[in-house]
Amino acid sequence: MSATAAPSSPHVMNTYGRLPIALTHGQGCRVWDTEGRAYLDGLGGIAVNTLGHNHPELVPALQDQISKLIHSSNYYHVPGQEQLAAKLTELSGLTNVFFCSTGLEANEAALKLARKFGHDKGIERPEIVVYEAAFHGRSIATLSATGNAKVQKGFGPLVEGFIRVPLNDFDALKKATEGNPNVVAVFFETIQGEGGIHPMRWEYLRQVRQLCDERDWLMMIDEVQCGMGRTGKWFAHQWAGIQPDVMPLAKGLGSGVPVGAVVAGPRAANLFGPGNHGTTFGGNPLAMRAGIETIRIMEGHRLLENAANVGAHLKSALERELGGLKGVKEVRGQGLMLGIELDRPCGVILNRACEAGLLLSVTADSVIRLVPPLILSVAEADEIVSILAPIVKTFLAEPTS
Repeated sequence: MSATAAPSSPHVMNTYGRLPIALTHGQGCRVWDTEGRAYLDGLGGIAVNTLGHNHPELVPALQDQISKLIHSSNYYHVPGQEQLAAKLTELSGLTNVFFCSTGLEANEAALKLARKFGHDKGIERPEIVVYEAAFHGRSIATLSATGNAKVQKGFGPLVEGFIRVPLNDFDALKKATEGNPNVVAVFFETIQGEGGIHPMRWEYLRQVRQLCDERDWLMMIDEVQCGMGRTGKWFAHQWAGIQPDVMPLAKGLGSGVPVGAVVAGPRAANLFGPGNHGTTFGGNPLAMRAGIETIRIMEGHRLLENAANVGAHLKSALERELGGLKGVKEVRGQGLMLGIELDRPCGVILNRACEAGLLLSVTADSVIRLVPPLILSVAEADEIVSILAPIVKTFLAEPTS
């Protein structure tokens, strides 16, 4: 790091363990800090910067929209909402969309939909199945649905009405819900992000879909991090050939402009009526333009195909360099959503990678997470490996305390 004094934010609440850098601008898959140092962006703003930085088609479109109308309110029709909603329903095969600003809000709306679904059926205390190691947000309700005691600590009492089950264990799901008339929904991430890049098996997804149909439950799939083309399909569950009833989205939908959405199918499409839910900022003209242009550019530049191909190349290269190494448990994930699980906590790799000019994250204490922009090239993927592999090897060779 530079000898210059590290950036600080003394008037900002201390809610993040920040690295000692501040970024000023970016281009493509690279960003620069206040000292002029360049970094290869393997984090993409935590799976947000779909199109990288300063995209030559996105930026002029957003500038055009800013010069016209940034925000109006949902007292009025917003034409961009209908345009983006129509596209999302086309891509998903679902019915309609509620727009908000974040993934947390989208997941909150999904939980409200599930409860409304239950109450409309006469269920007084609806219950929702959720998963171990899941992460759905930090509001009280989404924190309660989250499967991480560490982030829940200090914020009890949590919201009731959740049944927690292990990942990819269909028998456990059936056993936990057998004979319970209050169950209304199953809620999960197709690939757990904050939980450590743990994918749902495709056959398991099909089994859950069938069970939801048999028992009249909503299948609610949190695609906030793994959706929007990151795995090589628009939504990660599409690899299993299924459709959810409710699908929260956010992160990559606006390429950095805050956009959240809940896409609903026929069983959930008409649960909300006027006054049941709402938002101030969600669905404003600027956010809608960002979503519309993001999808247009993704289609025009075949970024789903790029995510699949470059992601497969990156995963293969990581497996080749690290897969057989003592201390590396697994390289897993799909497309440009990859995790390298080590056999010990590895938070120091975050700092070491940053010092070497690579941005990434460590999640679930021992999983190195890579979620770069979907414009990543093969050459940039190779550069990630060339920077990261030596760091991991050096780390694993160090004595454990």
